[in-house]
Amino acid sequence: MKKPAFRKKSAPEAGGAQPQESEGSQESYAPQGSYAAAPAPAPAGASRFAGGARTTQSLLAAAVVLAAVFGIAEARPPAAPAKADGVAPTTAQVERTSAVCPQPFQGLTGATTLTAYSPPGTGSATGGAGWLSDAAAPAAPAAAPTAGATPPATPPAAPAGTAAPTASGTPAAAPGKSTAPSDARLTLAKPGAPVAVPAANGDAAPGVGAVATGALAPGFTVTQTTVVTEQRGQGMSGLTCTPAGTSFWFAGASTAGDRVDYVSLVNTESTAAVVDLKLYGDKGLIDNDAANGLTVAPGSSQSILLPTLSKGAVTDLAVHVVVRSGRVGAALHAADGAKGADWIPASADPAPTQVMPGLPADTSSARLVVWAPPEDDADLKVQLSGKNGWFTPAGNESIHVKAGQVAAVDLGKVTRDEVAGLRLSPSDDKHATPIVAGLRVDRAGAGGKSDAAWLTGAAPVGARATVADNRAGASTLFLTSTGDAATVKVTASAGTGGGTPATKDVQIPAGGTVAIPAPEPAGLNGAFALTVETASGGPVVAARMLAIPAKDVPMFTVQSLRDDRSTVKVPQAAQDPGVVLR
Repeated sequence: MKKPAFRKKSAPEAGGAQPQESEGSQESYAPQGSYAAAPAPAPAGASRFAGGARTTQSLLAAAVVLAAVFGIAEARPPAAPAKADGVAPTTAQVERTSAVCPQPFQGLTGATTLTAYSPPGTGSATGGAGWLSDAAAPAAPAAAPTAGATPPATPPAAPAGTAAPTASGTPAAAPGKSTAPSDARLTLAKPGAPVAVPAANGDAAPGVGAVATGALAPGFTVTQTTVVTEQRGQGMSGLTCTPAGTSFWFAGASTAGDRVDYVSLVNTESTAAVVDLKLYGDKGLIDNDAANGLTVAPGSSQSILLPTLSKGAVTDLAVHVVVRSGRVGAALHAADGAKGADWIPASADPAPTQVMPGLPADTSSARLVVWAPPEDDADLKVQLSGKNGWFTPAGNESIHVKAGQVAAVDLGKVTRDEVAGLRLSPSDDKHATPIVAGLRVDRAGAGGKSDAAWLTGAAPVGARATVADNRAGASTLFLTSTGDAATVKVTASAGTGGGTPATKDVQIPAGGTVAIPAPEPAGLNGAFALTVETASGGPVVAARMLAIPAKDVPMFTVQSLRDDRSTVKVPQAAQDPGVVLR
């Protein structure tokens, strides 16, 4: 099994400067030891009103310029002015989408697949391209950089043919072009047709940057799936690659027992990033200087083992990745010896209510992990969404979380042979504390073999959400209505090797959970994508379980579906000549 490498954190050198970013910060000053000369006396006979004449001329010149600007503003009004105040903004399709995938976790017997997909759109966008490119691999095994380390003066050179990363967070094509770089690992030809490719192999395998432009940008998504069959770390690990960002929450990590958990940081930007890892346990924040000021060089990937930061075994952890400068893609992988492994998905932002869809009917055990902020305790109701609506599981009605700490509870076989979603909400609506939550789910197979997956707080699918990697007879879709009854449209795309898309409408009762085998395209060849669209009713959260048993191990992974935000709001603009007078 591939072991994430790490560096021992050392104390910063005296006077070492922390990397900082500043925007437009300039100061004007006179050099030390220099003085301004005294003004020369006015020539004899010079008028004391000469300065006043110059002032009058300046004012007249300014008035002429202002009149010219006002005239241009009147002569060249906006192309499409708003007809009236208060008009709602219009929507437009996004023209560029990017995501970052972590370093593949493969081990000696593992294999990782990357699958990219863009759903067919209804907008006017045309052209464009989609591709995946490896981030530059580190020159040596990735490690925890020295505290206060300064980014290299010159970014490491990218492999030949690789375009330089852009501020949007992923490698880009040559300036002015929307085409894939020549060495792209994967290219997407058109919307509606998924493409799959093996990830790089070996201990130095880098993370991946993904980009889609033009007609391929709306709804573009990438899924990374790994299968490991060796004894330690066996299981299926999957995740939907996320955009680069500055804040990521993970709940459910551990450094106890046989757990080998690590954080993967991938920087596809053109500038270095400085990252803090904040670990919280049952006693609060785990203070460790080695977790602060980690420098991630441009185009590099790093894996940081949590045991090097937790100061001893901690059974339940919440991890907050905070990016002080720059942006990174962050992911957290958990491996529990022979009991299973998977990526812990990044949670939705802290909120008083968290909903976690995707509990299989054959859940053999479940463990809930919750973090509360340092400002206040959290008292929460625990509810399950079954086929007929919300109900409270006997013996696990509530959970109390102390401020700034992590609380955990074993839920056992909480689903009782029915699919479910789990909701945490304030016991008192007047005392709503934002929380982060995660749920470990285990499934047992023959001979005591098992696999594990982690669920997390999810946001509604909104207008549309997609997950890319699905296999024939192996995908199950979990749909939970968090409010009123709802209807969703589920579409299975063509396969990577061909097939005809299929569509199915699914009705979900208020507060209920429905699980359906994923509809499959006719004549399916290869992997396919699933797209969920809210047709009517209340908000819906969704998750996809991919289950492929291997050697009596019930291998599975669960990913929640999130709104693809394929459109953005464009505000109305109105002509206002008075702006030149303000």
